[in-house]
Amino acid sequence: MNDQPPDLDTPDLDTPDLDTPDLDAPDFYAPWQLRAAFARSLSDMYGHEVPAYTTLLEVSHEVNADVVRARGADAERLGSIDRVTAERHGAIRVGTPAEIAQVARVFGAMGMHPVGFYDLRDASSSSVPVISTAFRPIDRAELARNPFRVFTSMLVPGDRRFFSADLQARLENFLGARTLFRPELLALADRAEADGGLPTAEAREFLRLATGAFELGREPVDQAWYRELEAVSAVAADIGGVPSTHINHLTPRVLDIDDLYARMEARGITMIDAIQGPPLWEGPDVLLRQTSFRALAEPRTFRTPTGEVVRDSLRVRFGEVEARGIALTRTGRARYDAAIAQGATPGVWRETFPDTEAGLVEQGLGWFTYEVASSVEPVETTTGLSTMVRREPVVYEDFLPRSAAGIFQSNLTDEGSKDASQAGAERDADWMSGALGRELHDPFDLYAAQVAASRDAAATRLGVDPETLDTTPVSKGAQA
Repeated sequence: MNDQPPDLDTPDLDTPDLDTPDLDAPDFYAPWQLRAAFARSLSDMYGHEVPAYTTLLEVSHEVNADVVRARGADAERLGSIDRVTAERHGAIRVGTPAEIAQVARVFGAMGMHPVGFYDLRDASSSSVPVISTAFRPIDRAELARNPFRVFTSMLVPGDRRFFSADLQARLENFLGARTLFRPELLALADRAEADGGLPTAEAREFLRLATGAFELGREPVDQAWYRELEAVSAVAADIGGVPSTHINHLTPRVLDIDDLYARMEARGITMIDAIQGPPLWEGPDVLLRQTSFRALAEPRTFRTPTGEVVRDSLRVRFGEVEARGIALTRTGRARYDAAIAQGATPGVWRETFPDTEAGLVEQGLGWFTYEVASSVEPVETTTGLSTMVRREPVVYEDFLPRSAAGIFQSNLTDEGSKDASQAGAERDADWMSGALGRELHDPFDLYAAQVAASRDAAATRLGVDPETLDTTPVSKGAQA
């Protein structure tokens, strides 16, 4: 089996075109191969539906190629160019606990687990009445094979800040009457998760159904119902005003997001006003920076109260792009949140964070794994460990609620309505885990486990106590 992550935009022997028989295709698709093939299939579909997304991919590839040429090996400090090129995250929205539990089954077939709890209801001044989690691989090797993630939001109809009791009841009735995922898809998903994959024929059918579930619906939208929800929240209307779901954006990863922003504007693509997340500065990139082109007017058909079918447009889908940095510890994240609250200017950043990776290590702010040079033989003493062990930054694999809400808000045509005097419905990680019927992984725990595993493996290789490595200097070439 080829362990390299496939390029999602070009044919790959391990993830063939699903509609064309391929003699070189595997007889059995493991979860990571389902994941890679689904990400590519979704990318192809979304590019057809939203041509500006194809432009975004083209510019991302141009920027990444230029950065690699200019920076050499340093450009791959946070992941190989193969991984960065293949990397995507998607975003979808659903309406009910039953629907998000079905989403978990579909992504579970692809080796994607729910990680983190995000409450966007208070993360924005606009009306964004959703809570979210992200489905992604959690094993380091699986992330290296294909790190596809899907940020999944769910409506909270019971939150009185947004929905009256009457609107809640009608919304829940509407959501309860629709079917987002066909029974055949869910049955294949359950089989894939139980068996660790699917034979080729079943894999092709699973991927065809899974991709189709996120295509933009063609059924006419009830105009009056959609507009009623839209007055509360454009996000609520996008979730509960239509009989199906769809991919809201599909996000490539870029190595220089500021350059990409400028190049997209130069091509005549209107971008949102800012890059969300940390500012551009001279120190280490941390967490996540993201931006997008503005939501485009897409033609849709509506059914009026008189029964007439008319053509209009909706602005609900946009093209997001991201630049990923180093994952922060809980202490580092607390500093980040404080800096964001102060405005996240370069000046604030210099006062908050050290300007080297070594500083992040010394102050316990960032996650770094321990790597041993391949030529090193086991030793009995700690002499010379600084030349044998290096620390490698751990890529941030997750999301930032304020940034996500900022992206949503920047693409809304209206602020919506929110009654802050009302009490919000309580939702937390435990509630989400119960709705999913699965363990909701804590991202900090996942990063800590990854670091601990690397430390133990390095210590075993060198024949030393793992605690020794905590005081080992970083080898030359790994300091930044």
